[in-house]
Amino acid sequence: GRCIAMGKINQLFGLVVCGGQSSRMGTDKSLIVYHGKPQRYYLYEMLESLCDQVHISCNKHQASSIPEHYRVIPDHDNYKNIGPMAALLSAFEKYPDVCFLVLGCDYPFIKKDDLARLIEASNSDIKALSYYDPENQIREPLMAIYKSECAPLLISQYEAGNYSLNDFLKSVNALLIIPESINILKSIDTPEAYLKTINELQKD
Repeated sequence: GRCIAMGKINQLFGLVVCGGQSSRMGTDKSLIVYHGKPQRYYLYEMLESLCDQVHISCNKHQASSIPEHYRVIPDHDNYKNIGPMAALLSAFEKYPDVCFLVLGCDYPFIKKDDLARLIEASNSDIKALSYYDPENQIREPLMAIYKSECAPLLISQYEAGNYSLNDFLKSVNALLIIPESINILKSIDTPEAYLKTINELQKD
């Protein structure tokens, strides 16, 4: 996995973003099992074959329960209650010179080919790219690649008090990738949706 940035080749690190306790789901979404193991470990292993290194981004409470053979980047104490931007800021703080393929835990339909497609679309002219839902005109900031030159820009936006990764993708004019199947962008937020998803995945 190589990510071309500013004319030099940077390493590509996978970042599995756990997010916190989901109020609607009533449980930690990163621990939900769709494919035989908790989703955060399933995605970690999927990314291992595509990236130079993979890390799980999580809060301190979650970090204490993750087995040692998984690499973890806990959210930095400075970044409280700012949503997923905390994951990316903490990751760039630790590794400012790499590119990150960022993947949220609530997309059960994502497959390795979909992530490979994102990596292949990366080119030297763009700072970031993400999957995009054209019907609802929604960028997916947690199914995206952020290159190393995003780090200082992200810090500036954070310091300006704007914590939206969606706004960030707009500001750097991120390349938008339309998925072959819109299904992969489906995020699961409620117990009802989870049960329905399990049935759909079994049919696959």
